[in-house]
This record gives sequence, structure tokens and C-alpha cells, in this order.
Amino acid sequence: MKLNKSINQKIIPASIAFESADKYHDNSEIQQSINLSVVTQFFPPDYAATGQLIEELVNQLGQQGINIEVFTSQPGYAFRLSKAPYLERIDRIKIQRSRSAQLFPGRIRGKLVNGILYTLRTFLYLLRAWRRNNLLLVTTAPPFLPIVGYLVNLLFKLPYVCIVYDLYPDIAITLGVISQNHWVAKLWQAINQRVWLKAKAIVVLSPEMKQRILESCPQVSHKISVIHSWANPDLIVPIAKEENWFAWKHNLVNKFTVLYSGNMGRCHDIDTLLKAATELQNEPVQFVCIGGGAKREQLIAQVYELGLNNFTFLPYQDKDVLPYSLTASDLSLVSLNPSSESLVLPSKLYSALATGRPLAVVCSPYSSLRQIIKEANCGAAFDHGDGHGLAEFIRLLRHNQQLGKQMGNAARQYLQGNFTPKIIAQQYLDVFHQALNIKEV
Repeated sequence: MKLNKSINQKIIPASIAFESADKYHDNSEIQQSINLSVVTQFFPPDYAATGQLIEELVNQLGQQGINIEVFTSQPGYAFRLSKAPYLERIDRIKIQRSRSAQLFPGRIRGKLVNGILYTLRTFLYLLRAWRRNNLLLVTTAPPFLPIVGYLVNLLFKLPYVCIVYDLYPDIAITLGVISQNHWVAKLWQAINQRVWLKAKAIVVLSPEMKQRILESCPQVSHKISVIHSWANPDLIVPIAKEENWFAWKHNLVNKFTVLYSGNMGRCHDIDTLLKAATELQNEPVQFVCIGGGAKREQLIAQVYELGLNNFTFLPYQDKDVLPYSLTASDLSLVSLNPSSESLVLPSKLYSALATGRPLAVVCSPYSSLRQIIKEANCGAAFDHGDGHGLAEFIRLLRHNQQLGKQMGNAARQYLQGNFTPKIIAQQYLDVFHQALNIKEV
């Protein structure tokens, strides 16, 4: 069995040193000098992970005294709503949504069209609203949205900070959607360089993503901060399976449960999971896959062809169900394809840490995912294709419940010390202060 391998690279949650939030507690005058405009296509009631993270971030920043305007789209991935209020106010946060509904959000072409239309609406919105704010936070959801930040900066000198969730066109190239020499790829890369050079700051989710950007645009090294995603340990609290209604509902209480929760997309390794499940098909182990994505139907078809009866497939769960669905497990699984590790970082990692359950990650030997698991001492990491190693680790935890409990406690403690909304919001505040040249006192 291949467990964690040490690597030389040290993970730093942010390239800017973290300072206590208490430093700014009595410094409301400085915080109020930041009037922040946030543009992102996804925002609750959408269940897209990026939208939920942005919501938690702006809530934390609002508590710090920052005035915030959010411009977002109508929900395309909500459970019960196809329309949300055009305008909402929550304390210091103003949320404005496009009046137009999203078109066919479940289809690839629909997603592309929706992204383009939202980008155009964002530009029109900022033409009217730029005077109200002195800093723009722009995400890569959709991936060409940072172009709006660049254009608004050219027109009005409004400074912007860019959060890179996913690195395009690199992902499209890696997945074979377009070739590296295609004119679209070259144009997109040229635009990225202009966007990054004009940005006041760039936030990436992992050291690998930072290195990838520096390979194509080394001039921005001083602007890039590595700030991880996070999870709220007050929302996701460990619950014993025997006390968890979700576990009872789906008959998981008396089986060792391996949970994969979130997107099963082209960037994720599903094959290793399938190999482990095939080896364990005659043992009391249940694999639960919650979510969607391009590989979901493919995995369902493979499970059917192999005649496996140790899988449960469920759709995305509403936010108020997540504290129960995520803790209805004995082991959480996170995976990435080798070619995607410098392009994305799964946000499901942080929710998994919060559950108080051990983790298994499938990644390359030099992935920051592996380093996090090693530092936290909360699970094991496996090479791509090592389904036998994963199966052996599952057997180990099934027969040694105390080890699983120790790893789960370590996972939650590591999250609480490194990746809570309060800690991460402070790191963003540091970036904003630097972007606006505000001296911290």
C-alpha cells in the first residue's frame, strides 16, 4: 500500500503572512475605506461550490466593516428556484442579480452561452456602477470574466483583484477540447497575460497554479498570493452515523461508507475509485457518489457493466443537507487527474476535512493535496491507478476504527487551524490592503 510520500515543497496557505483579525477589529475606519464590487456568475441559491464560497467570503468581509456589492446571475443550479430576487440587502452586502434566466445550464453549449451573456451583462453593470466602489474582485466563473476587469480598468482606472479558480485555456487544452496551437488558445493566453499584468493582485488556490501562471507570465510573481479555499466548521460538524438521518435514509449505518461528494468532471480521477470498488465488491463497503459532472454517467455505466452492487448514486444535495450527507461516511475521497493538478484544486477537500473523517486522496506524488494530507496526518494518498492500495487502506480503517477516529480528529483540527472562513477572509483583506496601498496600523 502506498501511503503519503514526503516532498520538499512546503505548503503556505497564503503568500502573505497571516496576521490576527484582532489587528483590524478596532480599525473600522481603514476597513470602511474599502468599497468592494464582487462579480461572479454563481451565487446562492445556486449550489455551485464557487458561489457558496464567495457567499461565505463576502459575509466574513462584511463583518469586518467592508461595504460590498455583488453582481451575479439568476440561478442555474438551484434545487427549488429558477428565479431569485433582483435586489437583496444583507447588512453591508448588496446583492444584485441579472434579470435574465440562464439557458440550458445542464448542457455544455448552454453553459458557454450563459457565461458569455453574463460577462456582457457584467460589463454593462460596471459601466453604471464603477463609481460606487474603489476595488473590483473578479472571479474566473465564467473563465473569461476577468476580461471585464481589464476593460473597466482601462476605461475608468478601477483596480481589480482576480481569483483564478480554474486556469483556462490550459484546462481546455489538457482535455483535448482545443489544441495548444489553436488560434483560440493563443488569443486566450495573450489576453490572460494582459489581464494579469493589469491586475493589482492575483489569487490562486494552490502552489501548482501559481507556478503554472509564472511559466507563462513571470512578471507577475510579486502579485500572486496562494490562498486556499475553506470550509465552515460551524456549519459542518461531525455527526455519528448512528445519529445521522441521512445515513439511515440511504442504508449506510451498518456499512463502511466511502464518500465522493461533488463534481465528477473531466479533471477528476474516477478509475482508481472504480478499481478499489471492484476489489471490495464482496465486502461490507459501500461507495456513495453524490453530485454530477461529465464522468458521472460514464461511471454509472461501468458499474452496471461490471455488475457491482456496492455503489449508491445521489444528486447534489441542498446546503442545509450537506452537514448530514458529508458526515454519513467513514472515509472521504478526493481525486485529481495528473494533467489537471496545476489547473484546479477541489474545494471538496476542505469540506471533507471539516467532517472529522479520514481522507483518501488520489493524486501525483508531488501534489499539494498529498502534502496537506501528510501535514494534517489525516489519511493517505495514492498514485493514479492504485486501486489495490486504496482498497487496502479501506480495509485497514474498517478493521481499526480507532485509527479512523484519530485521523478524522486530526483532519478537523487542521482545518480549524488553517482553512476557516475567518482565517481566509483575513488573507483576502491583506491582499485588498496591498491592492489599494492602504497602510495597516
